[in-house]
Amino acid sequence: MGDPEDLYEVDYDAPELAGAVLLHHFDGFMDAGGAGRLVVEHLLEQFEHRVVARFDVDRLIDYRSRRPTMTYVTDHWEHYEAPELVVHLLHDSMDTPFLLLTGPEPDHEWERFAKAVAALMDRWDLRNTVGFYGIPMGVPHTRVLGVTAHASRPELVGDYQPVHNRLQVPGSVAALLEFRLGQSDHDALGFAAHVPHYLAQASYPTAALTLLDSIMRTTGLALPADALRDAAKRTNVEIDRQVSESDEVADMVRALERQYDAFADAAGKDSLLADAENLPTADELGSQFEQFLAEQQGHADPRDH
Repeated sequence: MGDPEDLYEVDYDAPELAGAVLLHHFDGFMDAGGAGRLVVEHLLEQFEHRVVARFDVDRLIDYRSRRPTMTYVTDHWEHYEAPELVVHLLHDSMDTPFLLLTGPEPDHEWERFAKAVAALMDRWDLRNTVGFYGIPMGVPHTRVLGVTAHASRPELVGDYQPVHNRLQVPGSVAALLEFRLGQSDHDALGFAAHVPHYLAQASYPTAALTLLDSIMRTTGLALPADALRDAAKRTNVEIDRQVSESDEVADMVRALERQYDAFADAAGKDSLLADAENLPTADELGSQFEQFLAEQQGHADPRDH
């Protein structure tokens, strides 16, 4: 294996990054409700940012599996939307620096990519990494969303309810990155927001808001949430309207509410993942994830669901 540092170019070495956090989200894998994508868009809209490192997408991306868009006008090609896998430098509301690694999930050289991220962490003396995404769950949108937290060390998970089970699910770069960073004594965390399965293909800002809260609680970053909160309110009003217009959907939501409330009352816990007896089997969960990935052909508008 070649030098992992060959996979990226550093555009700018900020002098104040020691102890900073690296957030990351990759397009192309599990992200029910577009939860992670919405967090990325929100952060880049809220804060000024500059690219500090670029990864070599020609080596990492399979263009034929995810063809970039090109624009044709009359008699010529006018524009090419080149994919970018980059690290942005941002500063939160208290002027604390943090980094955001985002772009398409690499198709190739996962191990070298993980080593490259670790090299950047060492170069900038970063504190840890935090990944975030949404997963489809059998929960109603009318209840508080749960979050599954995982990390390279148990101490990093804090008071998040652990999943007392052993699962096998399709792998991802984000998962491998967290795993390999832990093996190399770097701190790494991840958050998965529980998205109602009937909203998995929609853009669901409530899930993004849930992830943003977990990121702030864990990192101490001051990240404004008003724009996401407003978007969540508007989306929830539309979801409620559509539910009220369909007896079948309304019955399904009520059934999920009864299941959710019965378990929460009996177990004294906030999450349906808190007890191994209420988890789907590893095969069932893996099958659900694979079905979700197969169906995910783009990001739908929440009004379409």
